[in-house]
Formats: sequence, structure tokens, C-alpha cells
Amino acid sequence: MKIEHKIEVRFRDIDSMGHVNNAVYLSYFEQARMTWFKELVGFEWNWIDAGILVARHEIDYKRPISLNDEITIFTWCESMGNSSLVMAYEIMNGENILYTQGKTVIVCFDYNKQSPCLIPAEWRDKIKLNI
Repeated sequence: MKIEHKIEVRFRDIDSMGHVNNAVYLSYFEQARMTWFKELVGFEWNWIDAGILVARHEIDYKRPISLNDEITIFTWCESMGNSSLVMAYEIMNGENILYTQGKTVIVCFDYNKQSPCLIPAEWRDKIKLNI
């Protein structure tokens, strides 16, 4: 399931070089990932018993994003393990020009037990349909 998430580039996202600072992209990815999870499991979910942790990020910057750029992040699950997911992202403008690609490895985590846990069956079933 590929989800679209429009990003509003804020003035505070811009660095002294006039483009979005590289660290801000992680926040953009997080916003898009939360939109993806809302589509997957809805708003009601026990994030303490079956939450997520970020284990790894990778970002390929193709072109800079400026303040007035209108961008959309396309987010999907690229692969699924027993307790981890690889989320993929593409940031594009309205003309389908690629600005950035990225990936995040997330691990399902039981915050009560303070340990990784299996991907919930409800998630697994929905993700399998879309990989």
C-alpha cells in the first residue's frame, strides 16, 4: 500500500543555504510513516504493547527542496521480517520530479517488556496484501 502525504515546507525547515536542512528530512519521513500507519491500523492502537522503534535510516538526496516547493512523500513497506519492516519513501514534486529517496528500518517493540516483538498479525495480514 503506497500512501501519499503532502508536506508543507516551513520557513524553519530552511537552512542558511536556502534549502531544507538535511536533518529535517527525517521529520518528513516520520510524518509520512505515521500517515501510512493510520491507513494500516487506524487511530486506535495500543502503541505500548505493540509499538515501533527506528533502527536505521538511509537517505539519498537527489535535488534540494526550497521553501516554495510543493512536495509529496510516497511511502510504502518494501519488505517485512519477523519483527521488522523496511519502509521506503520518495519525495516528489507535482511534476513527478524526484527530490529524495529514503528507507527506514523499524522494529516492533513491546514497551512493557522493553524488548522487540513480532509484527502484530493484523499488520502482517494487511502488509502482505500490498508488498
